[in-house]
Formats: sequence, structure tokens, C-alpha cells
Amino acid sequence: MFSRTLKPIASVASQNGVKNISTSSQKNFKVVVAGAAGGIGQPLGLLLKQNALITRLALYDIAPVTPGVAADLSHMDTAAKVSGHKGPEQLDDAIKGADLVVIPAGVPRKPGMTRDDLFNVNASIVRDLAVCIAKNAPKAIVAIITNPVNSMVPIASEVLKKAGVYDPKRVLGVTTLDVVRAAAFIGEINGVDPQSVSIPVIGGHSGVTIIPLLSQSKPAVKLSDQGKIEALTKRIQEAGTEVVKAKAGGGSATLSMAYAGARLAGAVLRGLKGESNVVECAYIKSDLTEAAYFANPVVLGKNGVEKNLGYGNLNDYEKQLLKDAIPELLKNIKTGEDFAKK
Repeated sequence: MFSRTLKPIASVASQNGVKNISTSSQKNFKVVVAGAAGGIGQPLGLLLKQNALITRLALYDIAPVTPGVAADLSHMDTAAKVSGHKGPEQLDDAIKGADLVVIPAGVPRKPGMTRDDLFNVNASIVRDLAVCIAKNAPKAIVAIITNPVNSMVPIASEVLKKAGVYDPKRVLGVTTLDVVRAAAFIGEINGVDPQSVSIPVIGGHSGVTIIPLLSQSKPAVKLSDQGKIEALTKRIQEAGTEVVKAKAGGGSATLSMAYAGARLAGAVLRGLKGESNVVECAYIKSDLTEAAYFANPVVLGKNGVEKNLGYGNLNDYEKQLLKDAIPELLKNIKTGEDFAKK
């Protein structure tokens, strides 16, 4: 339903001509990566530097290597001008005038660690970044990668509300990796190019809240046995843990997350530019279910989320998955809201 309307970041760059950007046919944007020196931030910066819609790429982190990451990326022969910003005293400058702030900042998952374990460390980081965004770029689109996403989006939203600049259309949780993984796994099963697969993934971005709508996959998933459908669903839900275990203490899903984050960022920018029918899944303020925030396909436009496309018809198995997900989502959202209201 939506992956066909999107192009990978690299092809967007090449099709727009990274060396010859026409300012008459497109708007050029400032994008900030907050957490740019980390395992997700560095490859994310690498991918975004190739996006022809970006003319200014600001890289922020507290790590000492941040200026070096900026210097490294600045040697690429693409148009985006790169700036490095290290430490809280340089955060305002990084954020000022941003059109899009992508936030992968925080600590990664380690073996045996749940996303909830990450909460206390990462919640403070997202809160402080949201305070700075409210002050320096209140109209920016905010795309949150930091886990647990289910709680971080409510935190950022509450901070922006307190500052009087909250626009629900402009705050997104990045759940794109769940879509990317589902398409990759279905492509493997069906023996087709994963980029030809369209598969909505709804709910949230952890465990049982990740609901791949396999019944809506195009092409249809070549699985008729319910047990295998359930196994595929579980694999998509637990794919992050699969990577954490495979890295054996060496980190979590960073490269595929950077790819997914760059894809969502590219979609947001294409929407801002005025391109029509830019559709991606994202975790947003929602009234579709009991949960105040929910992920499903949305149309991205000049002001962020232009239209919530909902999730269509579910089969009985997917209805049960949704029923199982809601209590967890409600708990995650309350945890975030309670933290922000302290």
C-alpha cells in the first residue's frame, strides 16, 4: 500500500542529482541528527548526507568524536553542508532553524535488557531535546527513534504542550524498521525483491505492540499454514532481540535502524517539499483506538502528518493481536506522560 510510493534514500539522491540541485524545483531543508555520534547516528548521518533535499545537516552529540564525525561526512561530495555540535552548550545552535529533527540519542539495548530498562536514561535525553526544540525550532518535524518509542513520543509531546508549541502532526515515532523488516522477511519467503512488498505494520514499536498486517501484504504472503503465519509475526515482533543476540553484547540494531530512519526522514522531507501521496507508517497522536498514540500508515505533507489512513480490515488473528497490544500500549504511554509531568 505504501512502500511503492517511496524510493530508497540513495535513489532519491541520485534521481534529484546530488551534485546539481535545482533550487527552483524544490525546497532545501535543514535536518538535525541528535545523537549523531552513536551506533545509529553515524550511519544515519551518512545516509542523510546523500539526500539531495538536505542543504544543511547538523550533527549533535555529547561524545568527544562528534566534530570528527562531522569532519568525516563533510568530505563527501554531496551538497549538504555539515556542521558538528558537541555538548549541551552547542545544542541551541544545532537545533535553531531546523525543518526536521531526527532523534536516535540514548543508550542502546544490551543482552537481557528490555526496552523498559532503557526508559530512565533515555527519557531525560528526549525531554531535554524537546525543551530545546520548543525554544529554537517550534515548527520542526520531530522524528523519534530513541527507545522505548512508545513512551518517548508522549514525553516529547507533553514537553511541547507545556511550551505551548505542540502540533500533533509534527511529532512522529519512527516505526519504519518494523515495516522494513516485515518486507525483508516476506521478500525472502516469497522469493521476490523486498522493495516490491507493501506491508503495513501498526500498533507500537516493541514486542506485542508490533502488529504486522500480513493479511494486507501485497503481494500476498506465500504462507497458508496459520502456525507459520504466527511464527512470522513473532519473528517481526522480536527481530530487534534477534539482532541483539546475534551481536553477542556488541550492540543492537543500528545499521538497519539507520536505514529505516533515513527512509522516514526522506519521506517527511518529500512531504514538506509538496510531493503528493507520500505514505509511511508512523507512531502518532491518534484516536483510532483506546491508545492515545498509535502507529499505522499516514500521508506526509507540508505540515507533517496530513492524513491518518487508519489500518483497514483485520482478520480474526490480527484483531486478537490488536486486543493484546492495547494494554501494553496504554501502560507505555502512561509511563511517558507521567515522566513528562514530574
